[in-house]
Amino acid sequence: MTYTPVRPEPITADPPGYPARALLTQSWLDLAFVHWAADPADVAPLLPAGTVPDTLDGATYVGLVAFRMHRVGWFRLPGVPYLGSFPETNVRLYSVDGQGRRGVVFRSLDASRLIPVAVGRAAFGLPYLWSKMSVRRDGDVLVYASRRRWPGPRGARTRIALRVGERVEEPSELEHFLTARWGLHSAFFGRSLYLPNSHPRWPLHHAELLDCEDELVAASGLPRPVGAPVSVLYSPGVPVEFGRPGRGPAGIPTP
Repeated sequence: MTYTPVRPEPITADPPGYPARALLTQSWLDLAFVHWAADPADVAPLLPAGTVPDTLDGATYVGLVAFRMHRVGWFRLPGVPYLGSFPETNVRLYSVDGQGRRGVVFRSLDASRLIPVAVGRAAFGLPYLWSKMSVRRDGDVLVYASRRRWPGPRGARTRIALRVGERVEEPSELEHFLTARWGLHSAFFGRSLYLPNSHPRWPLHHAELLDCEDELVAASGLPRPVGAPVSVLYSPGVPVEFGRPGRGPAGIPTP
């Protein structure tokens, strides 16, 4: 069933609030945000029930986001040094639900630690995949590389190289739209789920895309991007907290 959303929440650079009881804590470091415009009609069939594509001026977007996950932990306990720290690359879409909550939908999340991949798939129903990955930095140039191991398609890979530029002093509405997302939409045992998150305002930098050889977007069921991306950004990162799943039609009821 598809819900017609109410008026979407405003796009805000700052979170609506921090969860009183954090379910997960982690840091996202050295992020590359690479985005292409997409037709909402191509994206809509790939979203969970109860959500539709979130749009800005009639367009929605496909994001290829590579970064270093750092010290994932539970309930604000100290994060795990080894198993909780690893490279990750995700393919994501932009969604809004029947309560107007804007979010992201992950089509794939490649990570280099097998145990977090298994936990993410079993505990949250997220499409985590185990991949051989690396993030290398040489001065202001970063290179992110990934080749998928399991469950497949085996060998699907990506390589992103970018040069970090000047700080974005006044992010545009599009830059806020693509980065300031305060929850994720997913499906869990046939029920819609909304998992809220909070973090400080993104420190963003302009970035020059030096190379992008990607197979992950197409492997996730989306049309292969055509042409140059419409937005390339870098961020040194932020600490993140995820709260409990949201109540209501687009969330798992919680006591």
